[in-house]
Amino acid sequence: MSFAAEVKKELTGRIVSDDAAKPELAALLQMNGVTTLGFEQEIRVQTDNPAIARRIFSLIRQSYPEADVDFNVKQQFALSEHKVVTVVLHSQVEEILEDLGVDPFGLDQSVPAWLLNTEDKRAAFLRGAFLAAGSVNSPEKSNYHLEISTGQEGLAEQLLDLIQDFLMPVKMINRSKHYVLYMKRSDKIVEFMKLIGATATMLRFEDVRLAKDMRNSANRMMNADMANLQKVANAANAQVQTILTIQSEIGDLEELPAKLADFARARLEHPDASLTEIGDYLEISKSGANHRMRKLKELAKQIDEGSFQIDQL
Repeated sequence: MSFAAEVKKELTGRIVSDDAAKPELAALLQMNGVTTLGFEQEIRVQTDNPAIARRIFSLIRQSYPEADVDFNVKQQFALSEHKVVTVVLHSQVEEILEDLGVDPFGLDQSVPAWLLNTEDKRAAFLRGAFLAAGSVNSPEKSNYHLEISTGQEGLAEQLLDLIQDFLMPVKMINRSKHYVLYMKRSDKIVEFMKLIGATATMLRFEDVRLAKDMRNSANRMMNADMANLQKVANAANAQVQTILTIQSEIGDLEELPAKLADFARARLEHPDASLTEIGDYLEISKSGANHRMRKLKELAKQIDEGSFQIDQL
């Protein structure tokens, strides 16, 4: 089961108040689309997700207890395991469509204001929209992504406004004649999942995200440490080569001034140590070690340029 399916499974098992049932149902009907038969004597809602069908059925029963509603399951193709579930409403058709602001012809895409006049109702509407046409990547994947897709521009814009009202950075794009709302910030995806009531899967998402972030942070620190070690090793090797150049020219490091000779011998004796560690070994400051190394570099440069004279030491 995909992570998105786990989220939806949790949401379809959520018990909601009567106030929240209608906004969620309105979104499910709007996003899935409804068809009417027999001059609005019957409503049909089709979905390939049995859990969503059961959710629509139970929300209709909760919101309109007198309504006559059932559902049927059919194979989409012969010998195929893929099934289509149809929820059928046989009574109170006009009343329910008008109450929920659902236009079966898709001409009026506005949601009645009373369905969205509290934060709980707005969250319930977003829950229904996600159940009908939402998806979210597993936190184990390399990129975080949550989206809701609809073919209705007006409904997409209303969803965009709703999500932004909760201070979440959501964007909208047009993809293959569908309007897709999406967010990629992991912390905001967590907030959205919490908002619509996917608490258990949200906590799992957060645990995986934090663990992955910690691994990434540890890897960055390790890479930085390795880079620093490599930098120290490269610098130490260059310093050793500088001293060997001088030694090759003058024959004996004892020819150098005492402080430079002590430093040069210490550098050769500890080729892997940092300049700070050489300074500690000689009981001099880091600036003192840097000063002596600069003097040795100047001598090596003179040797390379042919301007070195041993009697100048």
